[in-house]
Amino acid sequence: MSILKSLKLTAAAPVNPGASEHGFRAKLLRYLAEQKALAEAEIAGTAFQATKKVTRSNEAGEKVRVEAARHVRKGWFTDASGKMFFQLRYGTKPLEFAKGMNAVSVQDINEVPVIIGSIIEAINAGELDPQLTAAIAERKANFKLKAKKAAA
Repeated sequence: MSILKSLKLTAAAPVNPGASEHGFRAKLLRYLAEQKALAEAEIAGTAFQATKKVTRSNEAGEKVRVEAARHVRKGWFTDASGKMFFQLRYGTKPLEFAKGMNAVSVQDINEVPVIIGSIIEAINAGELDPQLTAAIAERKANFKLKAKKAAA
């Protein structure tokens, strides 16, 4: 017992970094880095190819992890009048930067990487944390927990 008394004991619980708003911030930063690379590739006229890890069977019938191409949706669009906009999306809904403002107006494709850089700085400064928290709460409200089966 004297050894345990010499230690500094506390109550602690591990945190799931993906479940917090800081985890969501990291996920959003990865998304923005990918969007910036996509925009820079489009400006340069080169193809951008994102990959993901998948499990496939090789010639010997063994399951192996390989990288496969995946589709990346552009974060910018042009409306009917020809104006270009950039949006951040959480799931299927755009995030609001301010009340009622869910997009950034962009002059042309060359300005998109600059705008993304500014948004990354705002996220790192914590300026979008209230919007991120609200988006997480709204998304969680759409999912209902399944009733657990009664143990016999």
